[in-house]
Amino acid sequence: MESASSSSASSSSASSAPASSEAPQVYFTRALDSAGLQAVFAAIGRELGSGKIGVKLSSGEPGGNHYLKGDLIADLVHAVGGTIVECNTAYGGGRSSIAAHYQVAADHGFTAIADFQIMDEAGSLSLPVVGGLHLSEDLVGAAFSDYDGFLVLSHFKGHMMAGFGGALKNISIGMASREGKYLIHSAGATSESWRSAATPDFLESMADACKAVLAAQPNMLFVNVMNNLSVDCDCDSNPTPPKMADIGILASADPVALDQACVDLVYASEDDSADLIKRMESRDGVHVLEAIESLGVGSRAYELVEIG
Repeated sequence: MESASSSSASSSSASSAPASSEAPQVYFTRALDSAGLQAVFAAIGRELGSGKIGVKLSSGEPGGNHYLKGDLIADLVHAVGGTIVECNTAYGGGRSSIAAHYQVAADHGFTAIADFQIMDEAGSLSLPVVGGLHLSEDLVGAAFSDYDGFLVLSHFKGHMMAGFGGALKNISIGMASREGKYLIHSAGATSESWRSAATPDFLESMADACKAVLAAQPNMLFVNVMNNLSVDCDCDSNPTPPKMADIGILASADPVALDQACVDLVYASEDDSADLIKRMESRDGVHVLEAIESLGVGSRAYELVEIG
């Protein structure tokens, strides 16, 4: 395990509770390179094991350029013996069909790094949502069950509907099949076509989906990369150029603590973060964190430990 420095901080006032001695640790490095990525992942102090490991990331919409690049992630993908996994989009674009999505994966350099699989190529797998706020099931890619664990590798940024996208979006919307995406966006109304629910219901449905995924496969570890901090998601083919400077890379075994730490670092930034904060607040993005914690999953309180 990479030794952590004595530098640590609890979550800022953007979160609901102070960190305690039992709060999950979130590891942070300012080094935005392959070595930094591997070091912060190693600091978690847990391994995914030797089974079949999926590396869930966003393959990025054609035209955009903020998705995670091969020279940053390749060494960590190899270290965990991972297969890069994704699911098709539900809104059209360049990743809504199997053939086109595989081409995007090749064009963006992912197939040169490792094997690449579209998890919903063979349809959906239903996961139960126990005690959910809106959903009774979550529909993920059918190949989800083929994996013995996942490294959830997320680019933290803004998002047009959710306010921000990080680990929680990556395991809810990101792991959902096309039908599952319809279900989450409609807050359970339909899995057959696009329907937009009210924003709080959509965010709460994301939380429901996260709960289902984590219950079905608890062997997951999470890394968020805070670079190219646009107000727009990697699913946007023409994202707004970032105004604020890159921050670093964070990792944790708790995706709720991890996303909360990223939100707090945006608020704490002395750089030009006003647009990203406005995007998060205009969509009440923090509500997904509130909702998932209310479901008994994860902790918004955390200890931030800087390494390197």
